[in-house]
This record gives sequence, structure tokens and C-alpha cells, in this order.
Amino acid sequence: MKYTIIFSFIILITLISGSFAFLSQKYKKATFAGGCFWCMENPFEKLDGVKEVISGYTGGHKKDPTYNEVCSGKTGHYEAVQVLYDPSKISYSKLLDVFWKQIDPTDPGGQFVDRGSQYRTAIFYHDEEQKKLAVGSKKKLEKSGKFNKPIATEILEAKIFYKAEDYHQDYHKKCPLKYNLYKHGSGRDQHLDAIWGD
Repeated sequence: MKYTIIFSFIILITLISGSFAFLSQKYKKATFAGGCFWCMENPFEKLDGVKEVISGYTGGHKKDPTYNEVCSGKTGHYEAVQVLYDPSKISYSKLLDVFWKQIDPTDPGGQFVDRGSQYRTAIFYHDEEQKKLAVGSKKKLEKSGKFNKPIATEILEAKIFYKAEDYHQDYHKKCPLKYNLYKHGSGRDQHLDAIWGD
């Protein structure tokens, strides 16, 4: 009986480990900084093939930063979102297209009403293929003629991503009125409509 229990336990652990390994192989990560992370979750969450979108902080030097610390502009971190996606259902190129259409890529000092280094835009690549696609998409945008100023969005190697506090996650769902008032008041909607018309 004792050995049966031990054997069953070993099998259970093996199955669980195998499940985690399968999930890690099935899904990939994409990380984008597009100013206020509240405004960056919803556009990706709506996409078929996206499993999860997490708001957080990355790119800086402070370990386990808080929202207030990042807002000070002294941590080096960007507000960002990390997208967990199934590459068999949605491509990284599609995620890049969605990213560009959420931001003003010509602004080096923040996004819309939010100013400071923590609100700069960036694409954080997780492998060389993502880097290649990100560089190519940036060049394509530069040649598109949609903007009369240089593209300021940086393409950087992904660093440790720190998940933001729980109250920031899915803020557009938890506080839809405040979120919509903020987004419209920030000037983001108006800018995106003027550039992309959708």
C-alpha cells in the first residue's frame, strides 16, 4: 500500500510537470510599453489567440518596484504589458500591428497626457525572431508616411518583468467609467482616430 501511494504520487507529479511544460511550449510572451498600461490591456485581450495580458514594470534597475516608485521616474522602468499568446492562432507580427495602433510612436517623452520616462514606448523582444520582426515593423512604419516626425519607440531586449499591483490588472473592467474618462481625457482616443481612422 505504501509503495502504491508513492508510485501514484510520482505519476501525479510527472503529469503536472508535463502539463506545465506543454503550456510553456504552446504559449509565447510578447512585451510592449505603450504609456499607461491601463490602456494597453484591452486591445490585446480582445484578440483570438491571446491567453492573458498582464500589466507590470520592466526595463529598469529597481527590484520588485511599486507603482509609486515607478511613477517617480527614478527606477528606469517602463509601464508595460506582457502578452501570453498562442503562435498557432496569432502571429507576433499581428501583435506588433496592434501595438503600433495604440500609441504615438513619435513621442520620446511619454504618451499623451502622461509624461516621464516611465511612459515611454518600447518593444521588448524575447528572442532574435521577435527582434527581427520588430525592427522590420518599425522600418515599415517609418516609410509609411503616417508620421512627419521620427519614430522614437525603442526596440530592447526583454528584462525581468514585474507584475503590477492587483488593482491595476484589468482596470478597464474593474472601473470602466473611470477608465473611459481617463482614456478620453488623455487625448489617446482622439490621436488614434486621427491617425488610423478606426
